[in-house]
Amino acid sequence: MTNDFTGRTVLITGGGSGIGRACAQGFARAGARVVVAGRGAEPLSETVTLVREAGGTAHAVPADVTRPEDAAAMVAAAVERYGRLDIAVNNAGVFAPGPAADLDHDTWNHVLTTNVTGTWLSMKHEIEHMRRHGGGTIVNIASNLGAHVRIPGIAAYITAKAAVSALTRTAAREYVGDGIRINAVSPGPVDTPMSLLPGETPEDRADRLKTALPIGRVARLEEIADAVTWLAGDRASYLVGHDLLVDGGAAA
Repeated sequence: MTNDFTGRTVLITGGGSGIGRACAQGFARAGARVVVAGRGAEPLSETVTLVREAGGTAHAVPADVTRPEDAAAMVAAAVERYGRLDIAVNNAGVFAPGPAADLDHDTWNHVLTTNVTGTWLSMKHEIEHMRRHGGGTIVNIASNLGAHVRIPGIAAYITAKAAVSALTRTAAREYVGDGIRINAVSPGPVDTPMSLLPGETPEDRADRLKTALPIGRVARLEEIADAVTWLAGDRASYLVGHDLLVDGGAAA
């Protein structure tokens, strides 16, 4: 049984590739009108083309979620285009390796600003609209690395994603009374370049994960998108402040 998003508008940040693109395709297949936002105009255009070629409805809005004016503008653009904003998926994020004391200030700041401040700014403007228009649903993309699993060598990313999880649960309590459900999905390794170790090929990764993960493989993009669309839909209507692990048993 699947959700029907016919007539609803979904805004997805980081929609030019990976999880964001897969979510755009998943929501569109379920009838939603999709707005994808991100820094790269060409990748966003590719996502829109894929959605439209499959019979869906999509629109691209170039935006840098670390800029307050861009975060406000992408919400306004979604509403101007389709008349409403019902669902937001805050997926934009970056990764950088490095142990805590070995990170330089610029790298630390970039990871925290993009992953945490970018999520907060996006939520700020999404919530402002939803509070005035009867509510909505927000799904933030966190990670199993952070609130659930810690490993050495990626201190900034782990800190940032733990903060996204905490922000999600705090905001969920703050705005559920306004009819806004806020939750998170925390993926494990996904079939994107981010899950490759330096110099590693997809084949190398597959061999590594056969023993490193209980499920023995990387997640398919559609598996994460399915979790996001389910959490955003009416069939998950009683879930508030939940951080849904989709990590093949890594944090079990």
